Amino acid sequence: MKFYEIHDPYYALLKAKDEADAERIYNEYISDTDDYENFQDDEIREVERDYALIMYSQVKGEDGELMSYTYISGTFNDPDIKVLIMDGSLL
Repeated sequence: MKFYEIHDPYYALLKAKDEADAERIYNEYISDTDDYENFQDDEIREVERDYALIMYSQVKGEDGELMSYTYISGTFNDPDIKVLIMDGSLL
């Protein structure tokens, strides 16, 4: 599993097999990318696992508190969870 960060049109941190899979997940859960001529090359950036884990560990839950280590490690390593972070304006 690889990790991908997208900033435009909405921020997302995703787990995917490759850039094409990352774009598919982004289209399914975040936003449509039809307006972009070359979305994979222009907007999707592969990031290191450690970077993704640090970013994910800093996300606050609905109560405004940081999530527990148990929750973070369980969801971060769960292969069924593809979207780690998404733009808060979409919630």
